[in-house]
Amino acid sequence: MSTFEHAAQQGTTTLRTIRPGSDGEHLVQQRMATTERADRFYADQVLDRLNSRMREFVNRQEMFFLATANRHGACDNTFRAGPPGFLHVLDDATLAYPEYRGNGVHASLGNIEENPQVGILMVDFLRDRIGLHVNGRARSVADDEMRRAHPWLPADQVPGRRALVWVVITVEEAYIHCAKHIPHLQKVPARDHGRPWGTDDFKRKGGDFFGAASEAPERGPFLPPPRPDADAATWRAEAEKVLARAERHAFGEGTGAGAESAAGAPPFSGWFSRSASV
Repeated sequence: MSTFEHAAQQGTTTLRTIRPGSDGEHLVQQRMATTERADRFYADQVLDRLNSRMREFVNRQEMFFLATANRHGACDNTFRAGPPGFLHVLDDATLAYPEYRGNGVHASLGNIEENPQVGILMVDFLRDRIGLHVNGRARSVADDEMRRAHPWLPADQVPGRRALVWVVITVEEAYIHCAKHIPHLQKVPARDHGRPWGTDDFKRKGGDFFGAASEAPERGPFLPPPRPDADAATWRAEAEKVLARAERHAFGEGTGAGAESAAGAPPFSGWFSRSASV
């Protein structure tokens, strides 16, 4: 549904009778005595489509922040970047961007499968020092389908920057982000031969900057649950292998079967019985 509900016409002026935003923000506005100020912002700045200046702004951006949530409301916020204009304006109510090869997790695409509502924030730190919010509904579209519908879309030849799928966003709200607290940044010359878009090199991807991998032994082994696309027998066989490795590790110094760990608990024996039927 559009941000604004067009309820009536008075001459040539469309009457907007639904306030943008959530019930929660309206409640906070009342509590903080900012309702009148918020209504001025809604009336002056919140559009249900992209005007010409917004479209020009989008067409030169090289990055944006993307907010998604799953069906339970658990949120994820991420960063997308590409050459200028990689976030394409298909028309004044539709945006699209390519999903490049990443870490294989696909958190944003997964959330969109469950909950199509997304929020995009574009910030120009370099020239205009201003931001643009776009909220709307998203869906993923296969690359070949996208190119049949929009044959003018460029085919990027840079490895790692070829579209796996596209995310198409129907605009519901578009509005300015205040310039007051946006820092003014400057670009620096590239220090190498360009960005490693398609690399799997550990160091070039950031390495273990935050030390998460070095702490992995403290967290214990990660045993993913069976995938829905694999049959039970295959996953049982894989789980048997993992369990066998765990037992070899636990009994590797001659502690013998039935020995307990240093903490007094019996060694891990898995989540199933070997004698159980599949």
